[in-house]
Amino acid sequence: MTQRLHQLESQHTQPSNSTASHKDQGNVVRGLKAAINNPRVSEEAKQRDIERLQEMGEYEGAPAQEDSEHHNRVLGGYKATLSNPRTSEAAKEHAQQVLEESGQA
Repeated sequence: MTQRLHQLESQHTQPSNSTASHKDQGNVVRGLKAAINNPRVSEEAKQRDIERLQEMGEYEGAPAQEDSEHHNRVLGGYKATLSNPRTSEAAKEHAQQVLEESGQA
């Protein structure tokens, strides 16, 4: 029985050159990316999945456009804080400081 398991493992780990293996690689990539974004997956497992995707040349990290868009929205929130009459003076001072540090004030 252990010999049969060894056979199956070696078949599974050895890549083949068929089109089916290319399709399988696409499924693996999609599965790894899904695991990285799944909140139920441990951080250790996510890190292993990221490393595996990097080895496969399939991991690019978070898109820069999303980061930039988020940053702009955060700064917009601070700008709105400055003109909101219901905001405390301490919050307005903090918003002003953040905007100055980012070069937006």
